[in-house]
Amino acid sequence: MGNLASTLWRRGQLEEAEKLDREVLELQIEILGQKHHDTVRTMGNLASTLYCRGQLEEAEKLHREALELQIEILGQKHPDTVSTMGNLALTLRKCGQLEAAEKLLREVLAFRSTFLGARHPSTIRTMGNLSLTLFRRGQLEEAEQMEQEVLALRTKVLGAHHPHTILAKNNLAITTKQLASRRTSTKRRMKILAIITG
Repeated sequence: MGNLASTLWRRGQLEEAEKLDREVLELQIEILGQKHHDTVRTMGNLASTLYCRGQLEEAEKLHREALELQIEILGQKHPDTVSTMGNLALTLRKCGQLEAAEKLLREVLAFRSTFLGARHPSTIRTMGNLSLTLFRRGQLEEAEQMEQEVLALRTKVLGAHHPHTILAKNNLAITTKQLASRRTSTKRRMKILAIITG
């Protein structure tokens, strides 16, 4: 049933996937218990489905619960735990909790860089997610620097014409344009201030 829910999710049949995830989770809690690895994984799957359906409050709650259980059962550095941290960070970002999202994404990036390496697709994806969070927080210089790294890595690993590389190029262009606009605006303000204070 869990595999069917994942298939439905990938096909965009989110309502059906949610229903099935809820059924599977209920059965797993009953049969395996709340702290079984498979139960916690299903909890995370349901949270991701809820995120995609825009049910962010419940998604955040389930991601937090799954993360707490994974830390207890698997440890802080287990790949599933780190993945749940990343999913929670994306949910927090979508909810506007940018500072908390940034903090979690920095932790995820540190784990993935250490254990998977800088060129691993999961590490690069996390860098991209962190750069978008930095952009939304207005930290454009750091976002631009990270997006340059993402673009360079995606070009090396995936090639220049891969959709993820093209997306990285687009993200960098948007950030660079925003940063240039900010710098121009600051220069204008400085000139006006100089005129006024004469």
